Amino acid sequence: MNRIDDLSAAGLVSAVQSYGEPAFRGRQLYSWIFKAGVSSFGEMTNISKSFREILSEDYGFTVLEEVKRTVSGDGSVKFLFRLEDGEAVESVLLVDGSRMSGCISTQVGCRMGCRFCATAGAVGFRRNLTSGEILRQIIHLRKAADALFGERLGNLVFMGMGEPLDNMANLKKALSVALDEEGLGFSHRRITVSTCGLTDGIKELFEMPSPVNLAVSVNAPSQKARAAIMPVSLKYPLASLMDTLKNLELDRRKRITLEYVLLGGVNDSLEDAAGFLKLIKGVRAKVNLIIYNGSKYSDFKSPSEDSVLKFQEYLVKNNVSAFIRKRLGSDIEGACGQLAAGYKGRRGDS
Repeated sequence: MNRIDDLSAAGLVSAVQSYGEPAFRGRQLYSWIFKAGVSSFGEMTNISKSFREILSEDYGFTVLEEVKRTVSGDGSVKFLFRLEDGEAVESVLLVDGSRMSGCISTQVGCRMGCRFCATAGAVGFRRNLTSGEILRQIIHLRKAADALFGERLGNLVFMGMGEPLDNMANLKKALSVALDEEGLGFSHRRITVSTCGLTDGIKELFEMPSPVNLAVSVNAPSQKARAAIMPVSLKYPLASLMDTLKNLELDRRKRITLEYVLLGGVNDSLEDAAGFLKLIKGVRAKVNLIIYNGSKYSDFKSPSEDSVLKFQEYLVKNNVSAFIRKRLGSDIEGACGQLAAGYKGRRGDS
């Protein structure tokens, strides 16, 4: 059965018109599904019962069943969702005071194979999420932020399970709804898409009418060092990635976020910091230093506090805006690189 929440605004208008209904009926459906966040036709009170019954014969709603939630000491909440085919994904409501951010997944697993990532180690790649499955996570977290904290979900970060740009078609559909004032109503300044460096996808993302914020996982000062921990570098070389970032047409108020996961004894020395500084010269960026959180699926170790502070200090002294990311949700395996959705070493096709 077709899923009604996989349709765009234009798709819903086209769908209702195929039944002989006026175009505004499609816009009503769109508002109910995304702005109101309903999950059944019965909740659509300004649409006739007879038409709702017709729709229910041809369309259903995306199934996203919450099967577990885990609360961090910092207040963040990790949600485990079961999908209609029995697969599972996780998303996280990141809580930083009154600031609410939703960390959203785009795939069941990930095919990029980053050696420090639990998603790659535990799950491998199983399938892409539909646009409806992506959007249902946002709707669920939006309701949770209001119910649990009385706060508005203000920010979205596509940094959960999966490589967002490896599911470009569904990501773009979901972003279009998220950015639409008649949909989810997020500002492009409040949405960040994170990638491990798919240069063709980055270029396509910036062709959208309102490009969102971009975060790029660099994690190493050289091609050789990066390829050893991020196999994606073999297909998308670091030099090409940097060249792409230097030539992006950015909104004058925006900067690219360069993410650097510090792995103890691997990429956290002052020599690494010097190489990284040289690498990013010419990129309009800020740097997020991420302390490796640890995973039973890899042998990497967390860096020492001293090495983290010295790495940051070196960058700041050389006029780079460098911040140490708060480890929100790390105690519940809800932080960067920790999402595994209950999979225990099972792997799909790579």
